[in-house]
Amino acid sequence: MRHTCLFFHAHPDDEALLTAGTMARLAGEGHRVVLVLATAGERGLAPKSLRDRGLGEVRREEAHASARILGCSRVAFLGYADSGHAPGPAPVRGGAQPFASAGVEEAAGRLAALLTEERADLLTVYDPAGGYGHPDHVQVHRVGYRAARLAGTPVVLEATVDRTLLLRGLRAASWVHRFPPEFDRDSFRQAYGARSEITHRVPVKRHWRAKRASMSAHLSQARGGDSERTLAALGRLPGPAFRQVLGTEWFIQRGLPAGPVLRDPLATLPGAAATARGR
Repeated sequence: MRHTCLFFHAHPDDEALLTAGTMARLAGEGHRVVLVLATAGERGLAPKSLRDRGLGEVRREEAHASARILGCSRVAFLGYADSGHAPGPAPVRGGAQPFASAGVEEAAGRLAALLTEERADLLTVYDPAGGYGHPDHVQVHRVGYRAARLAGTPVVLEATVDRTLLLRGLRAASWVHRFPPEFDRDSFRQAYGARSEITHRVPVKRHWRAKRASMSAHLSQARGGDSERTLAALGRLPGPAFRQVLGTEWFIQRGLPAGPVLRDPLATLPGAAATARGR
């Protein structure tokens, strides 16, 4: 059965890091995959040469390129401004409302209209902490859940990372990679999802090339500020290492009864095969 799966992200490149493998997998299985972005990411870090072009427009183009690689049928933007990391996000030129300070009901209404139009069976959001705490990511969680209720979307998954593995990986990486002085490894102790919360561990090693190409499409975010960015560091991994490090994507579905961790993102849809459960 063909399903429609809507992946809701805060900024272009978020989809590449957190859900690209799952998106490519679902598209390859014949499902309709839709990417919705709250903002164009115009306050992201980038070289001055790209900023002079208008970073938001550059990142829109990169999002479309990433979506084509992953097999998406549609890309939509909710039209909000990137809030940046600073508290109390300031408006940007053009007057668009920063996403983090937008009214949840109004933003959820925009997203619910897309969910209804697409007759979406699945919506992905972020965990309550917004992963690493970016205000736009936290807002994705709030707006996404409200929109799903308004539209009657049956399954909501929170895209996250296994915190235990993340901390272990950061510890190992510190032996071979010099993190910038402002990087606080301890801040990740409360980031993303606890292993005990994770309900879906989706294997995506078969789609590693699509995931890496999706990450590479976001060229503007490979460097910015005074240090190398996550996209660039991960993109340099050899194929076998990339498959090992990024060959799994994690999700949380609230309210599921205790049971084995699921391997199929569509496993809890009505009528889904019981064999979707795995170790």
